[in-house]
Amino acid sequence: MNYQQIWDKLAHGLKKYCTDNHFEKVTLGLSGGLDSAVTAVLAADVLGGANVQAVMMKTKNTSSLSLQIAREIARLNHLDFTETDIQPLVDAEDAFLSTITGGRLKNIVLENIQARQRGLLLMALSNQNNSLVLACSNKSETAMGYCTLYGDTCGGLAPIGNLYKSAVFELAKWRNTRGLALPTEVIVRAPSAELSAGQKDEDSLPPYKVLDRILEAYLDQRESAAAIVAEGFDAVTVEGVIRRFHAQEFKRRQLPPSLPL
Repeated sequence: MNYQQIWDKLAHGLKKYCTDNHFEKVTLGLSGGLDSAVTAVLAADVLGGANVQAVMMKTKNTSSLSLQIAREIARLNHLDFTETDIQPLVDAEDAFLSTITGGRLKNIVLENIQARQRGLLLMALSNQNNSLVLACSNKSETAMGYCTLYGDTCGGLAPIGNLYKSAVFELAKWRNTRGLALPTEVIVRAPSAELSAGQKDEDSLPPYKVLDRILEAYLDQRESAAAIVAEGFDAVTVEGVIRRFHAQEFKRRQLPPSLPL
């Protein structure tokens, strides 16, 4: 399947899902990262930009580049764009939870508070506007559990949830051949959840080109760990990816549906 076919299939699937569930509008968090960017552009192609409520929910960890990218995507695709600072909400929850735990919160707690505040706001907007919240996670992230339950996993549909991150990169490049919809910066920048200072995806995961090839071999081609290592991959990396995949089953069971490919 080429990228034209993938895009068309996703567009058809999103349109049908919205129609079947009686939604004329969608809501999503527009972070300045690639996954939310591609999801927003797909939704705009299908529903029209005015029916895509895209919300940039910045914190102290949000870079100026992310803000710039989100604004430009909204401009290029005529999105219903809102920018808001959720740091006061994060700080308030930090202070409140500290009284319950009796001490300083772990960094993982602080990171997930940000994601869950965003999920809370998106679900509230969904109720307010009768819109479908789109989750923007890709298959690489969810396979590794690199996502926050009740945070960035909130939503009624995950349109690109069956695409590995490497494929999302290529799909973004292809979409721009039809007309500029995605700033170059969002495609070439190092992926980051921006939940803590200087955070990069590759601090927690193998490089996506390596990770995706291992996942594809293990999940799609049903190869054993030994067979994957025999193809030239590092044994420790392969074993770590497979172990983490199985350990994150509890998250995947709670994710919104993804569009089939």
